[in-house]
Amino acid sequence: MSDQHEQSGPITREEIFAEHEGGKLSVVSKSPLATRRDLSIAYTPGVAEVSRAVAADPAMAATHTWAGRLVAVVSDGSAVLGLGDIGPAASLPVMEGKAALFRTFADLDSIPIVLATQDVEEIVRTVKLLRPSFGAVNLEDISAPRCFEIEARLIEELDIPVMHDDQHGTAVVVLAALLNAAELLGKDLEGLKVVVAGAGAAGIAITEILLTQGIPDVVLLDSRGIVSRERDDLNAIKADYAVRTNPRGLIGGPKDALEGADVFVGVSGGKVPEEHLTELAADAVVFALANPDPEVMPDVAAKYATVVATGRSDFPNQINNVLAFPGIFRGALDAGATRITAEMKIAAAKAIAAIAAADGLAAEHIVPSALDPRVAPAVAAAVAACARKSTAD
Repeated sequence: MSDQHEQSGPITREEIFAEHEGGKLSVVSKSPLATRRDLSIAYTPGVAEVSRAVAADPAMAATHTWAGRLVAVVSDGSAVLGLGDIGPAASLPVMEGKAALFRTFADLDSIPIVLATQDVEEIVRTVKLLRPSFGAVNLEDISAPRCFEIEARLIEELDIPVMHDDQHGTAVVVLAALLNAAELLGKDLEGLKVVVAGAGAAGIAITEILLTQGIPDVVLLDSRGIVSRERDDLNAIKADYAVRTNPRGLIGGPKDALEGADVFVGVSGGKVPEEHLTELAADAVVFALANPDPEVMPDVAAKYATVVATGRSDFPNQINNVLAFPGIFRGALDAGATRITAEMKIAAAKAIAAIAAADGLAAEHIVPSALDPRVAPAVAAAVAACARKSTAD
């Protein structure tokens, strides 16, 4: 399905700053406030009746305030897009953009919250203190490895859905794309040899979802080479994946990992020399997802791979988180879920893949457009159904 809103002409700096002046968000009242009666119902004295009811039955906060449909978009500004550690204030335009995407694609309200700390304990404590105001938490642009601990702690200590989108949104769309690529190429998913370059937030989450989906031969690369049991320089997270991945016991660097590989997924920003791609298996898949500069440009990758994807909107097969996170949060909230589980993420990936497959798979069409209006509702429905089934079981 083609994009509904094509760009016409280059985007100018003036256009960008004009759009962001004053921010991209506002709060609009759903209640009319034109008469004294309006004021008496929406505010005092009428509001006291609702507050008394919520005090007596806290569950009513989910139905009689916006908290049950409100997502907190939380960041410390430590890993913003391709800009790195630019701080909370500079991250706010990005978080506002995230909130705009929630509204546009999932009809959910969200509030950006940028924190002037990178201390794990302070972040966890702050989000927990804010819990009564929100129905879900989207963690955003928090650097690894702190992001893993922060997400794990909040999932365990809160009773609402929590997800670090830089990890799991990317992983869900990668899985969706890989499901369709394997189908297109006639390859058995469980038999794929996959190399994931980058052991940060996205790389770890991609590795995890591929393992969960039943792809055992995943080789993880960091800046020092293959993550293997032979290395003694791994942090606790990488050490865990050294045990769970690399079943053939490979050692060495990227070239060694790519020998005979069916799939390369790049989420590191490190460049891949063209000669390394000659090691790939026939009918290979290359997802070069670093932005704005892919690990290998698509025209080069296409010499050695049948299916190529990037994170950019100006090439086919854009692996874009917006295909995943709005629908995932909408589905979790619709179902009243308290967690976003691995099964829900896989359900989301399959829903995304199904939309592209219904339109007909091709080497340049393995995922839907980021602007496809069918995606978020389909993902939400799949996630909600999975959550409800889990509850029923």
